[in-house]
Amino acid sequence: MTVDHRARILVTADGLARELAAPSPPVVLAIRNTQPGGTPTYRGEPRIPGAVDVELPAELAGAPSRHGGARPLPAIAELQRHARRWGLRRDSRVVVYDHDRCLVAARAWWVLRWAGIADVRMLDGGFARWLAAGLPIVAASPSPTAGDVELTAGHLPQIDADAAAQMARKAVLLDSRIRPNYIGGAVPAGQAPRGHIPGAVSAPAADNLGDDGTFTDAGTLAALYGALGADGTGPVAVYCGVGISATHDIAALAIIGIEAALFCGSWSAWSSDPARPVAIGARPG
Repeated sequence: MTVDHRARILVTADGLARELAAPSPPVVLAIRNTQPGGTPTYRGEPRIPGAVDVELPAELAGAPSRHGGARPLPAIAELQRHARRWGLRRDSRVVVYDHDRCLVAARAWWVLRWAGIADVRMLDGGFARWLAAGLPIVAASPSPTAGDVELTAGHLPQIDADAAAQMARKAVLLDSRIRPNYIGGAVPAGQAPRGHIPGAVSAPAADNLGDDGTFTDAGTLAALYGALGADGTGPVAVYCGVGISATHDIAALAIIGIEAALFCGSWSAWSSDPARPVAIGARPG
């Protein structure tokens, strides 16, 4: 029997609308990536009916640290506290969306599954596809009833910096940042270096997307990642700048049935240690 991996990871706008009209709808989370100290600008703005706001920096990440990076994983007890406030229950199905083609929502998709929630999907193409479909929007933020979800850590694979260095040489380590950040170059004194982990292969997360902002078809993704060495025959891991866009690559790989580990600390953790080497240029190095 062929497994429809895409349907387990993504939901279309029309599909979500049908589910929201059903007797037991999923919980919808609007993932926001407000910068630390910034004032939220989304309150009162149009949203999918019933969507609960989730602040990525405050609720889907822990406190920054040198070795943990700028967006480390949250403490599981804190994540559970937030998830209950969002209204998540033990049997909840969850759909996450953002305003940036799932490049932010993928972090929520990954973190919630890492914490043990089995049924988490992304709205393919994000809020833009919901609008394009002419589906209802509202301005009011909901006040969900507190949930009773119980979370446990470690349900998805992750690696640290040492393992990332080994993966780059002995397996496949993908870098999901935009090409200029991967290529790197000189920086002013006192700033973190630019470049990539030696041996890592460039795989920009935006390459997962078609012109309409949705994930491209499985055949194209398989060809794209197969050309980079991620063909399902060996281990794969992904990193990015701070552990956000890497989860988009992990989702794309999952669509074609390939499991990949996350280096959550990513470049923010790697580059904080002056003892770690930095490769510069378009080749893995």
